[in-house]
Amino acid sequence: MTARAWSLFALMSVLWGIPYLMIKVAVEGISPSGVVFARCALGAALLLPFALRQGGLARVLRTHWRPMAAFACTEIIVPWWTLTDAERRLSSSTAGLLIAAVPILGVALARLFGERERLGARRLTGLGLGLAGVAVLTAPHLTVADARSLAEVLVTIVGYAVAPLIVARHLKPVPTLQLIAPCLTLAAVVYAPAALLDRPATAPGAAVWASLAGLGVICTAVAFVGFLELIREAGPTRAVVFTYVNPAVAVAAGVAFLDEPLTAGVLAAFALILLGSVLATATAGRRRGSTVAASGPLGSGGAPAVAASGTPPVTAPAAPRSPRSEDVDRHGG
Repeated sequence: MTARAWSLFALMSVLWGIPYLMIKVAVEGISPSGVVFARCALGAALLLPFALRQGGLARVLRTHWRPMAAFACTEIIVPWWTLTDAERRLSSSTAGLLIAAVPILGVALARLFGERERLGARRLTGLGLGLAGVAVLTAPHLTVADARSLAEVLVTIVGYAVAPLIVARHLKPVPTLQLIAPCLTLAAVVYAPAALLDRPATAPGAAVWASLAGLGVICTAVAFVGFLELIREAGPTRAVVFTYVNPAVAVAAGVAFLDEPLTAGVLAAFALILLGSVLATATAGRRRGSTVAASGPLGSGGAPAVAASGTPPVTAPAAPRSPRSEDVDRHGG
């Protein structure tokens, strides 16, 4: 890869791992609905003008509104809320590591969506190792108090795994900006009433506002443009490899900024999930954003779900060959 591609790769590795930290901070002062609304509203406000500038958005909506609505529900509307609510009780590092199991579930769910790719011994071994890592990570949380949080993270993982399969099957012709911007707009509209009703009685602190701004601007809007630039520079297959680094960043951020414990169980779970993800997705060579999921997110906590970029201003990706929606990964959180 070029020096520019490596720079983008390194930047994305960091910025797609920090949404879990930002969510953890934001949810201390704002309701989960408020966090999701702010993130989606900021992202939509920045991306929608460029989606409109590309032209043809109305035609895209008329033609693909059903799968786009399904994608919005499985990628943003449901999983962003469940992940945010879960982080009121789970540590950000635990959430980040659990979401790393998305590609493993994506491999399994792909077969339900018509994928007939053979699961060889390597991929089956990867599935087993990844599930073992999830078991190691969740074992300390198998209590009544944590049951809801674990269930919410499971819902998030399923959503992140299903969403790219919808894209691969029904939304390949849709340019990425014209997919993401309307979905963020829809999510913002859905959560606006709840965000208003659940607004805090007192003004949140500066750290909460900074986290909301970071989630909406960096991890959802600017991030997305940066990911498109990485796709152009390195190609869609290489561009998503950095997502294997995100769980380590999520753990490191939680330990460094929130004093979350770095235990032997966390390290073992990270090693098992990382190795399992690499093996389980090795044949396909793809993660979420094609037929195998990844963080996201669009991310990613990441979604993300949506990818992350760095300091360059948001500019419309107006190249003649606009990256298509099958090139997108979420992630994150």
